[in-house]
Amino acid sequence: MAKDEKAKAKKEQAKGKLKETVGGAVGNETMKAKGQAEKSKGDARQAKEKAKDAFKR
Repeated sequence: MAKDEKAKAKKEQAKGKLKETVGGAVGNETMKAKGQAEKSKGDARQAKEKAKDAFKR
């Protein structure tokens, strides 16, 4: 399960970064904001998984 969550986090981060970049390039502030939010969600998911890994050791 943890590998699935880690992969999901990476996917969210990449997708968010892409939306953020494209939104900024075309001047679409809504897309840029959604990208930042998605990237942050991926960052939070990744941090959660790292914390869970730390407690397993």
